[in-house]
This record gives sequence, structure tokens and C-alpha cells, in this order.
Amino acid sequence: MNIIIPEKEMQITFSRSGGKGGQNVNKVETKATLRWDVYNSRALTPEQKYLILHKLHSRITEKGDLILWSQSERSQAQNKEVVIARLNDLVNQALIPEKIRRKTKPTRSSKERRLESKKRISEKKKLRKVKFEHI
Repeated sequence: MNIIIPEKEMQITFSRSGGKGGQNVNKVETKATLRWDVYNSRALTPEQKYLILHKLHSRITEKGDLILWSQSERSQAQNKEVVIARLNDLVNQALIPEKIRRKTKPTRSSKERRLESKKRISEKKKLRKVKFEHI
């Protein structure tokens, strides 16, 4: 299942980015900041919203906005594409259900290895003890 968030649900703003670039950095607003309101999104079902809010809770503001930004590229359009792709990747990763862990018992050979190792260590420590005989 590959969900693509429509651009009309996103708010994209541009600002000056830092880093290398000389005059380009000082005069062109290339940093793209994307704000997406998870609560009011129509692209997702309530169950999907719950999963996203649960898995991405550290990235979501109190108002329910997911904020991402990109300033890796030198052009505004490229940074916009990067940040939109990152949002869609994040959403799709959050919607992948977690695998249920099934309890398994240790194999017979692993139990034997563990016991053999314990015996060897025990023997090693017994050799370290010094017995004093009383005369």
C-alpha cells in the first residue's frame, strides 16, 4: 500500500538556508519547510491517522502538524521535491504494521552449548582456588 499525500494538504514555505553557496545563500530562499496537519488530513482513514500519530509522535507538534524541512539542494524546486518525497516515505513507513514476535524455545544444542560453557568456566574458577592444608 503506497499512500501519496496530496499537495493541497501541505503548507510549504521557503526561507534562506545556511551553509555553503556564497551569494546564492544570501539572496535566494531555497530552504523548503513542509507543514502537514495529520488530524485534518482527508487522505487517511482514522486508523491510519492513529498509526501515524502513534509512531511519529516525537515529530508531531501539539496541534497535530508534522513539520519537515530540506536545505540539501541549491534550488527551491529540488528542496520542495525532496521534502515531499520524505513526507510520503515517512507516512508509508509508519503505516507498515509491526511484526508480531512469536516466543520460541531454545534448541537442544543451544542448551547443551550453554551448559558446556558453564562447566568450563566453573572448572577454570575451581583451579584458581588454593586449598590450604592444616598440619
